[in-house]
Amino acid sequence: MGTFKIEGGHRLSGEITPQGAKNEALQILCAVLLTPEKVTIHNIPDIVDVNKLIALLRDLGVKVQKEKKGSYSFQADEIDLDYLQSAKFKEDGRGLRGSIMLVGPLLARFGKGYIPKPGGDKIGRRRLDTHFEGFINLGAKFRYNREEHFYGVEAEELKGTYMLLDEASVTGTANIVMAAVLATGKTTIYNAACEPYLQQLCKMLNRMGAKISGVGSNLLEIEGVKQLGGTVHTMLPDMIEIGSWIGLAAMTKSELTIKNVSWDDLGQIPTIFRKLGITIERKGDDIFIPEHVDGYIIQNFIDGSILTIADAPWPGLTPDLLSIILVVATQAKGEVLIHQKMFESRLFFVDKLLDMGAKVILCDPHRATVIGHDFKSTLKATTMTSPDIRAGVSLLIAALSAKGTSVIHNIEQIDRGYEDIDTRLRAIGAKIERL
Repeated sequence: MGTFKIEGGHRLSGEITPQGAKNEALQILCAVLLTPEKVTIHNIPDIVDVNKLIALLRDLGVKVQKEKKGSYSFQADEIDLDYLQSAKFKEDGRGLRGSIMLVGPLLARFGKGYIPKPGGDKIGRRRLDTHFEGFINLGAKFRYNREEHFYGVEAEELKGTYMLLDEASVTGTANIVMAAVLATGKTTIYNAACEPYLQQLCKMLNRMGAKISGVGSNLLEIEGVKQLGGTVHTMLPDMIEIGSWIGLAAMTKSELTIKNVSWDDLGQIPTIFRKLGITIERKGDDIFIPEHVDGYIIQNFIDGSILTIADAPWPGLTPDLLSIILVVATQAKGEVLIHQKMFESRLFFVDKLLDMGAKVILCDPHRATVIGHDFKSTLKATTMTSPDIRAGVSLLIAALSAKGTSVIHNIEQIDRGYEDIDTRLRAIGAKIERL
């Protein structure tokens, strides 16, 4: 396991630029399978999960060319469908949650798509029913090998239909959209996810020749076309990383500028951090966080009751930021209830914060009450292990604010979602060493 050694208690300063969005990348990269023509993508983050998916595409026969840092061209004109039945695919596909989104475009273009049961973060159950129910609605036949945990869908022809999704799954919606763009006739998807990254996918597909309307809403209408062409696409900055840097600035009482954040795509994120008492200033398309010398005060609801921050489908707050918000609240003045509705294991890193001296009551797997220290008592350095990407970065932020030297093991989890994080943090004054 890799390890970070962090000397906490130092104020940071300067500018930091967010990487391209991981969650967008996993959708966009799968979409290159929908056309034999060249697709060029800019602002791709150099992180483990994205690089695994690019390697999977190469193994499938996609011609991948790195143009420059963060920019690649892809051409899927000679796909090796036999690879989908190989032992290598069953092993490699299992190690990446985002590999599930290969199924939709493969089914649409080649009439079949297979995937081993994907892995990913151990943050609770993440079912795949929405994906496969959508494919079945389009006319695909589903099969599942229980011994190998191997899923498959096949169809001679996909036919457009109306469907009401049982959950507004982002990856499920993306997968169904990618299948529907090449189906015969009209597909209507109600209760569709409408996150900015899903909007980016739809806009890219429309540039490739798809006919998707309702982009940005939860009602998508798709007129199937016979084929798609190439395009050029630039990905949004990663909103989870932007939220991470807001939290880092507040926790370390640092003055920090976060560059090129695409403000119009941040949704509730600035509002939620302001409710924690954090000053967030808009300067063009940048976020400026001043030094919080006197700390920050959590707002109550207007009737005086304790603030509750909960995740919700877009335009609600993304669940990926709740662990960051929880850590930031440990040094605020006031109390807040964090309600993680979607995943039942995502708050289980709280024990590590308790070891650092935080005042947190884990009410149940989904809820935690945080009583802020108001910087009257700093967090204490400790040795800990990163359980998943977001909790790992949350613990890293806690360690950077803590008194003393902390050690975080299993940083491979953090590397799955954050590009060169130690190098970028050192550039703004963090004392962090990769062992």
